[in-house]
Amino acid sequence: MEVEEKMKICEIYAKYGIPENLQMHMLRVAACSQYILDHWTGEPLQEKAVIRVSLLHDMGNLVKMPEDFSDNPTFQTMRKKYVAQYGTNDHLINLAIGKAEGLSAQELEILDGKRSRNNEETLASPYFERKICAYCDQRVAPDGVIGLKERLEDAKVRYRNRPLSVWSNEEKANHLIACALGIEQQIMEHCSILPEEINNENIQKYIEQLQNYEME
Repeated sequence: MEVEEKMKICEIYAKYGIPENLQMHMLRVAACSQYILDHWTGEPLQEKAVIRVSLLHDMGNLVKMPEDFSDNPTFQTMRKKYVAQYGTNDHLINLAIGKAEGLSAQELEILDGKRSRNNEETLASPYFERKICAYCDQRVAPDGVIGLKERLEDAKVRYRNRPLSVWSNEEKANHLIACALGIEQQIMEHCSILPEEINNENIQKYIEQLQNYEME
């Protein structure tokens, strides 16, 4: 029986023509996740699931970028393919690519539930794998890791004029921020680090390691 060859995450990004800035976002989120896992003092977690979801969580964002965003022909081809096949719903494409790249049913459930719009449900969830994936994604701004409240207050400003965004509603946005801060507190209760220690300097070595992470 032929053994399927593992692909490194950098090879998967190349296969889909993922632009460098989007690659770096997902790598930073995964690096923050790994930093937390390396300082985790709570009950054992499904660490591989956290990293795999983090590394693939925004693959569908390529459809949110303008068609002429990149001159990479692979990006152009994949963007057209997924718009034609799935439309422009980046979340559905995240799930489709995640499944295609081998995420398990459990991992797809984490990916589906970790969105910031679901912060209230994530706060109430008993699963720290989901909490960590959600939290780390919400700590990473376009230019790097920043404080949670700063990051989400910025989201309120950026999405203020998008009527369909949960962040365009002040009351709803403030509730989501409060839930996110609650998630942060829950995670930190089981870590030997403080939130401010999750920063660009401390995650750099993890980014370098994760670029060669092999997806099974």
